Amino acid sequence: MTRTFRASLLAATIVLSGASLAQAKTSNPMVGGAAMYPTKNIVENAVNSKDHTTLVAAVKAAGLVDTLMSAGPFTVFAPTNAAFAKLPAGTVETLVKPENKATLTTILTYHVVPGRISAADIAASAKAHRGVASYTTVQGGTLTFKKGMKGWTITDAKGNTGKITIANVMQSNGVIHVIDTVMMP
Repeated sequence: MTRTFRASLLAATIVLSGASLAQAKTSNPMVGGAAMYPTKNIVENAVNSKDHTTLVAAVKAAGLVDTLMSAGPFTVFAPTNAAFAKLPAGTVETLVKPENKATLTTILTYHVVPGRISAADIAASAKAHRGVASYTTVQGGTLTFKKGMKGWTITDAKGNTGKITIANVMQSNGVIHVIDTVMMP
């Protein structure tokens, strides 16, 4: 009886440990010091990331909050504050002015692709297309992806290249991939 009990306890421990490992593998990463919850939408999660305050302010200025809170699904390539800081001085301040709303909207929607596209989807597309995956953005332009030495690179229409720094931040209405460069249409 003792041997059977120990065997059952060991089996239960292994199953529970396996469940914990599986949960850890599927948990969303922390972004900007905040937990990202797959039950929340893109905006509800993004507002909690201290690394995305510039992006959130830009989304508000462009009037895109309601869109990004809708059912989607959307894939957002979300530039960090540091990515916006790489733009020429005064660019962000100029873009968030009401008279520049159309330009800001064009830039922001260039970071959004319809559908829920995971890192595995990008990899599969690249594999099927000689190492390059391309996606049409909501703005109408194209973003391209290639596997680099240290992860995936993203390239815009102007040839600017950045990196996906955090992939697969799952949301209730899509997925966010954090990037280190603002893409330009």
